[in-house]
Amino acid sequence: MLATRTRRWKSIALATAAVLAGVTAPALTASPAAATTTDYDSTYYKNAIGKTGASLKSSLHTIISSQTKISYSAVWNALKVTDQDPNNSNNVILLYSGVSRAKSLNGGDVGDWNREHTWAKSHGDFGEVTGPGTDLHHLRPADVQVNSIRGNLDFDNGGSAVTGGGGSKVDSDSFEPRDADKGDVARMILYMAVRYDGGDGFADLEPDDKVNNGSSPYMGKLSVLKQWNDQDPPSAFEEKRNQVIYDTYQHNRNPFIDHPEWVDSIW
Repeated sequence: MLATRTRRWKSIALATAAVLAGVTAPALTASPAAATTTDYDSTYYKNAIGKTGASLKSSLHTIISSQTKISYSAVWNALKVTDQDPNNSNNVILLYSGVSRAKSLNGGDVGDWNREHTWAKSHGDFGEVTGPGTDLHHLRPADVQVNSIRGNLDFDNGGSAVTGGGGSKVDSDSFEPRDADKGDVARMILYMAVRYDGGDGFADLEPDDKVNNGSSPYMGKLSVLKQWNDQDPPSAFEEKRNQVIYDTYQHNRNPFIDHPEWVDSIW
């Protein structure tokens, strides 16, 4: 059962007739995520409520680090549950493209879907190791070809349309997901930065405000990820996915799905 939540999102419409005055209208922006309340605030998040900044990040790390880890091979079947198409139980919804594809088409061939590491596994060199390499909070099903195009690129705005990418874009140093997945990507990346802080024998993962991070344990672009978190609030699909991971698999939560306003509080 999904947690009861109260969320207030504000948006600002900036489109005007400024062209009549010879002035270019400003781009649309989104207000910061508003304060959220969930049923987990008095239990799971009780030691984080009321904190901000580094103190909040540290508290959330302690909370979400208590998890059950699964193997990389087990991820295949887990994704068939976490990312099930709500309108077709035989399919999964693919990240980046939004396509609904048969669960049975998991593999490595054209037309298949495979396991996308949203936090590219080369950024910190953790590969497919149990832990960051198998964490369902950043692993999603994606079209094999679209996944290959994304590769290990950082995230930023701009680029050319990705074939079959549902509106996603790519250039030489970054990947921009389709609008409906922008917030999802931001919250997955920032979850990883809080969960993996250099303990457990893994690299200290951190967001930064640049691209071309290579094999360093950083992912960008932070300022853009923060914008995406505000522009694309958690959807019912994302919230259900968080709940399934918590109830059935890892028994930990992505706090930025429950409290997207914590992104700006920490960063």
